Amino acid sequence: MMREQASPPTLTSTANPRFRAALSLRDRRERARHGRLLVDGVREVARALDAGVALVEVFVAPGTFPEPALDAVVARAAGLGVPVVPVTADLLTRLAYGERASGIVAVATAPATSLEALRLPAVAPIVGVLEDVEKPGNLGAVCRSADGAGLDALIAASTTAVPADPWNPNAVRASLGTVFTLPLAVGSTANVLAWLRDRGLRAVAARVDGSVPYTEADLRGPVALVLGSEATGLTDAWSGADLTAVRLPMRGRADSLNVAAAAAVLFYEARRQRDAGA
Repeated sequence: MMREQASPPTLTSTANPRFRAALSLRDRRERARHGRLLVDGVREVARALDAGVALVEVFVAPGTFPEPALDAVVARAAGLGVPVVPVTADLLTRLAYGERASGIVAVATAPATSLEALRLPAVAPIVGVLEDVEKPGNLGAVCRSADGAGLDALIAASTTAVPADPWNPNAVRASLGTVFTLPLAVGSTANVLAWLRDRGLRAVAARVDGSVPYTEADLRGPVALVLGSEATGLTDAWSGADLTAVRLPMRGRADSLNVAAAAAVLFYEARRQRDAGA
């Protein structure tokens, strides 16, 4: 007669090496050093699995969040041979990011984010580009809008030696896991510009001083919709004869929208034009 496999013991101590290794991934340097990240939330872990992201281990708090969706995700991970580690609710709270607890945090291998690995459709690709966006939550929110509007990819460009970090737990959570299902790349502004030009994508840049209202710009065909940082907007790299500068009208006291809101407006205008043309 076969014996039932004993459940692993529940981790209760913050000094446990396994827990401490996972907890260290809240720090960007540790994520970069190990090539791993934390995925917090049932929906987010499910979308990581849908995208084929390799999970290293899954931490759950047994009995704390009795919901079918959680059980289904844990069963999926276990079926793939991913270790399932029971922890106390307190330890899971320490691993989780934010206040929306859902009973699961996974450690995953960070997907590739190189421009070279990015693949676009052959016909009329549409790409979002964010330059120097400071807040990870905004990056995640823009990713969610790009997913909703049906963009083909999102690129995070940087003018500094420190690239954008799409695997910040706040970015992952704000994206609702779409950072895994939407093609995503990271690169320097110079390399991103060269990559777009090599592939024949017109750059349409949202600028406060843009000369063309965004509804009057042609956002069909191969196009990149480019937005800048919350504080300073786009750098001068995104100006020139081969770029179109568009503006979003501001009728009140503020001179610009939050970058996530502006991205949603542009992305859906591009989708509207394409659907109307079809």
